[in-house]
Amino acid sequence: MRRICLIALATLLSPVTWADWTLDNAGSRLSFVSTKATNVAEVHTFDTLSGSVGGDGHARVVIQLASVNTLIPIRDERMREMLFQTELLPTATVDARLDIARIVNMAVSTSEILTTELLLTLGESRLPITAELLVTRIAADRVLVAATKPIIVNAGALNLAEGVEALREVAGLPSISQAVPVTFVLQFVAG
Repeated sequence: MRRICLIALATLLSPVTWADWTLDNAGSRLSFVSTKATNVAEVHTFDTLSGSVGGDGHARVVIQLASVNTLIPIRDERMREMLFQTELLPTATVDARLDIARIVNMAVSTSEILTTELLLTLGESRLPITAELLVTRIAADRVLVAATKPIIVNAGALNLAEGVEALREVAGLPSISQAVPVTFVLQFVAG
């Protein structure tokens, strides 16, 4: 009971509360790997992310799907139009519930591993994912959250299988894997 009271007191007295924290796009990165023709793997990113963590521990990251960056403009265009259909579905979201008391009490330059449930939403599709996160308090007003290992997202689970097949056909490839490893490093900043 004493520990709970101390955590509550530390949260109230903390100069920076979680209700004040937002995602720093410049300090964040969301990457995924596509595999084509059986064993040709390429790394891609989404360049525009936003998000926040509320005082209740609800975290949300919004991915602007039109910001997909494969370093090949025609492929970016095809992914926007044929895979993500960004005219209809401009964003995907990831929601999680974080243990705020645990994170608020972290000292600067310390890290903790947290296992949490993420919910990836794209249009009407919702994909629950269990993720292991490395949370590092890199400054009094800055926290870094990173996946400790790639998260495998299956395109079919998000109703993207037809889009993957359309990309395969237009590119004349023998295959494009529907299993996509995803990694991320996200910075949340006070203010």
